[in-house]
Formats: sequence, C-alpha cells, structure tokens
Amino acid sequence: MPPGVAVVAVLALNVVIQLGLIVDVYRSGAPRYWALVILLVPVAGCLAYYFRQLRPRSRQAGAARRTPDGIEPALDFASVLRARAEELALCGSIDSRVALAEQCRAAGIPDEAVKLYRRCLSGAYEYDPHLMFGLARALLEHGATDEAADTIARLRAAHPCHRANEARLLHARVLEATGETETALAEYRELAPAYVGLEARCRYGLLLERLGRPAEARAVFEGAATQARRAGVLIEAEARWAKLARQRLAGPRGA
Repeated sequence: MPPGVAVVAVLALNVVIQLGLIVDVYRSGAPRYWALVILLVPVAGCLAYYFRQLRPRSRQAGAARRTPDGIEPALDFASVLRARAEELALCGSIDSRVALAEQCRAAGIPDEAVKLYRRCLSGAYEYDPHLMFGLARALLEHGATDEAADTIARLRAAHPCHRANEARLLHARVLEATGETETALAEYRELAPAYVGLEARCRYGLLLERLGRPAEARAVFEGAATQARRAGVLIEAEARWAKLARQRLAGPRGA
C-alpha cells in the first residue's frame, strides 16, 4: 500500500473511532466533557474514554481490570497522560490543555492538572472563571488546601455568579479538610437543598457520620436516595453518589 494511502486510512480510522466514542458519550449518559476530550486530544482522549468509561461497563471488567502481575492498567494510562501533559506544556491551545487537565484530574493525577491550569492562567486568561474554578478543584484534590482556599476566594470575589453553588461546595470541602468542621457543617447544611445533584448532600451526611451524629446522617442520606429515585437515570458522577447514599443506609452506619 502506498504511504499516502496508508496515512489517509489511519486518519480515517481515527475519525471513525472518535465519532463512535462521541456517540457513546451521548447514548450512555457519560459526562459531556468527554466529547471535548475525545475531539481535542484524539489518541489520549480515546484511550482515556476507553479505560474510564467503556471498559468498566464491559461484562468482563471484573476479570480484566488487573493484569496477571496485579498491576493496574490505569498506571500505564497515567504515564500516557503525564507524557501528553509535558508535550502541551510548551505548545497547544488553551482548550487542549483544559481538556487534558480535566482528564488528569479524573484519572487521579491532580498534580498534573494543577500544572496545566497554572500555565493557562496567564495573559488574557489570568482571571478566567472557568480556569480558576478548575485550578481550585485540582488544588483541593491535590491536597494543597491553602492554595485552593485562596483561589476559591479570588474566584468568588471576581466572579460571584460563576458556578456559585459549586464554588461554595469547594469552599466547604476546604473548610472540612482544614479541620473547621463546624463551619463546614453549616455550609453543607445550607448548600444541600439548593445544590443541583447529590454531592453536597452526601458530603454533608459523611461529615455528620464522622462527627458521631448517625441519626442526622441517616436522614440526609435518605433525602439523597429519594432525590436519586426521583431523578431516574443518572449520569456516572451522580450514580456514584446515589450508590454511596444507599450503601450508608444499608450498612452498619446506616442501621
């Protein structure tokens, strides 16, 4: 086969794979940012979607999750993401960096996400609310609570209406992580009824459990489980919190 024809064939195959995965994103109810990841970071994005979404849904996921040596395939994927992040450190669009940063965060390597967001927050994008929010979340998950708190404060001061409840949830998580449990509890209590989704309620319930208040925690988890039932089919992120609420109600802590 002539080299030119081979190149065209490979490119066409790549496009077909991308389109197929994007269709799966919408049909499966996966978070919509996956479509952007697949489009902007074709190879790493497709691999990411396969390992994070398609493979776990496979019937053979339980048997195939680990290699014979017991090494998680996710570790190899993390290496791919790190290499891709290094490539984008010197070049690449803002959108590409943000898409990769979110994938790094989802893959459990928030330190790489922090680096990418910091490189994006410069020049005309220095006070971009989307980037500030992404950096704050990555910092929190990386354990840099002081920097996360500072970034959240700057975000809320400069853009008070940008994802206001989500920014408030990040603030409550920072308070909890830094030991200000009573203040965090008050934040969760006020936020839970207004927050779209189950995360605020579940984090509120978990903190109540940790503080030795099981009856109050159970009531919160019951509310979360009821909300999940009313919502019907849930996207992956919400399904995770719904599962946690049900587990807490069924387990010893929820007894």
